[in-house]
Amino acid sequence: MMTSFRIATGTVIPNDPKNRVQSLTGLKSSHSIVLSRNLRVFSIPISTPSLIGDVSTPVKPETTTETKRSKVEIFKEQSNFIRYPLNEEILTDAPNINEAATQLIKFHGSYQQYNRDERGTRSYSFMLRTKNPGGKVSNQLYLTMDDLADQFGIGTLRLTTRQTFQLHGVLKKNLKTVMSTIIRNMGSTLGACGDLNRNVLAPAAPLMTKEYLFAQETADNIAALLTPQSGFYYDVWVDGERFMTSEPPEVVKARKDNSHGTNFIDSPEPIYGTQFLPRKFKIAVTVPTDNSVDILTNDIGVVVVSDENGEPQGFNIYVGGGMGRTHRLETTFPRLGEPLGYVPKEDILYAIKAIVVTQRDHGRRDDRKYSRMKYLISSWGIEKFRSVVEQYYGKKFEPFHGLPEWEFKSYLGWHEQGDGVLFCGLHVDNGRVGGKMKKTLREVIEKYNLNVRITPNQNIILCDIHSAWRRPITTALAQAGLLHPRYVEPLNLTAMACPAFPLCPLAITEAERGIPDILKRVRAVFEKVGLKYNESVVIRITGCPNGCARPYMAELGLVGDGPNSYQIWLGGTPNQTQLARSFMNKVKVQDLEKIFEPLFYCWKQKRQPKESFGHFTTRMGFEKLQELVDKWEGPVQTPGRHNLKPFVDKETYEAMDELAKLQNKNAHQLAIEVIRNFVAAQQNGKSERVI
Repeated sequence: MMTSFRIATGTVIPNDPKNRVQSLTGLKSSHSIVLSRNLRVFSIPISTPSLIGDVSTPVKPETTTETKRSKVEIFKEQSNFIRYPLNEEILTDAPNINEAATQLIKFHGSYQQYNRDERGTRSYSFMLRTKNPGGKVSNQLYLTMDDLADQFGIGTLRLTTRQTFQLHGVLKKNLKTVMSTIIRNMGSTLGACGDLNRNVLAPAAPLMTKEYLFAQETADNIAALLTPQSGFYYDVWVDGERFMTSEPPEVVKARKDNSHGTNFIDSPEPIYGTQFLPRKFKIAVTVPTDNSVDILTNDIGVVVVSDENGEPQGFNIYVGGGMGRTHRLETTFPRLGEPLGYVPKEDILYAIKAIVVTQRDHGRRDDRKYSRMKYLISSWGIEKFRSVVEQYYGKKFEPFHGLPEWEFKSYLGWHEQGDGVLFCGLHVDNGRVGGKMKKTLREVIEKYNLNVRITPNQNIILCDIHSAWRRPITTALAQAGLLHPRYVEPLNLTAMACPAFPLCPLAITEAERGIPDILKRVRAVFEKVGLKYNESVVIRITGCPNGCARPYMAELGLVGDGPNSYQIWLGGTPNQTQLARSFMNKVKVQDLEKIFEPLFYCWKQKRQPKESFGHFTTRMGFEKLQELVDKWEGPVQTPGRHNLKPFVDKETYEAMDELAKLQNKNAHQLAIEVIRNFVAAQQNGKSERVI
């Protein structure tokens, strides 16, 4: 296959504000815009010729009134394609950057933060987020990120719900070193945050089937199509140094195509222009049945459609998903994506581009609470939205193809890849890799030269493992607490939480730091009301209503609603296809059992066969559930059939309790696990080691 190579190069940006790019308010692309002769872009080419040859003439729409715009829109307009004033701010001696630069650095993949546990003078640092389409991480990049976490971060790596790394605690004086190191080691943070396309999700499992390979390839191509082209990232972090990257010819062709007026003519950002998108934009690609990517929560959801022989033929497209909302403001809401239509496989990049351009030109830019594409579709309706997209696409969408039911797939444990080697999915509580786990993962990944993948559920997959390596890898991982999923607390397997305190500036209560205790309390309630150990519910916790851990899809979602209090959401499903609804507001963390006990007891007593907790709460209705909570006096006590207490003396209990605390468990949970593991080992034979 022929491949096109582009070289990212830099431009020298004059420090004098008079020489910055002038005002630009135009948002429309080439078919709907009038050029202004009065506006110019000042750029000084470096000595080496740039392959980004086109510099745009700034433009204005024909209008007699100034459209109201948010402050961030003005920052973008005055930034010379996301350079100024960030390029100056990172050079000052101050530990932080100014307001405009704080917004612009998001496009480069970073957020400015400070430690909210500390009082007095703020201790500023920066969080960096990588861009890894489909969660793919090379061996070289993993080892680099591991080193950077120790040298410049807080000693941990965070696996995110969008299949990326987050590196916390980087000081401003070290930003350029960290960024350039990532770039030089096969990584990037470009576009991991900001008003543009974020990381493109795809199933993390390295399965060698045609569908899975095609889904990953499509995710890579969409990510390449929507990557910024103007070189601002390399100008700021590697002084405009050139980096050669390959792009499939179909990506280059789709980006350049302006048959239907999608592009800004002669602009270094042909798709984004100077203003980029109104807000963040999220895309996921998957195959039928595999909902490991929470497909309906994305601005665009792309599903591979194959023929009876398994050959990919095209794609179903969902549009309009999104999680963020604002408390007590009913005009903001989480929303599921809905079917837009089907496109042949050769048209997918053009269709994606048309959808993005529709949001670019018509999404709201005056109030960022309403700037996501879900609000545009909710306002217009899907028929009008489809009609406008088709104008940019140049074709009618074909009818949506039927799909089988979705399943949540975690890919934990050992699996065949399909090419003679294995992969191993490892559960990581809330995606936080640190301590002995971090050390052991590095040793295994480095020793066996493994590539890895990050899952949308904050877990990690070790790829390309030869069968002879399985036993020593299993032993090493088990010693670091990375166990086979059958030995992990079932509630933990599907739980997620955002980082929240102490570094997230938006957090209003705990999430990552609070979820271990909350899960233990849920397990204690399960035991109290008689639910079995292997029974579970999908629990997700966020420290604010923005929904980074997708709590509005959980069977039980806890959303920060004030200091030490949560809004409780119920009604999501295990396969993430149904939106939860708000059940109660401002429930104090110490009062959670008052809500959990009646709900879980009622579920145990009144559920239908194999009915999940989420389906049960929806069937019962919130009015009945609220009445149950209000009148709750405790479960009806019935004589137990079995004596399941594992401790016969206080000393044994206390010793087990100390060990359990090291694993964020209680004594009873650890004892049951030990007994269960012993029984399993006896059944499997003494010579077989399991993780």
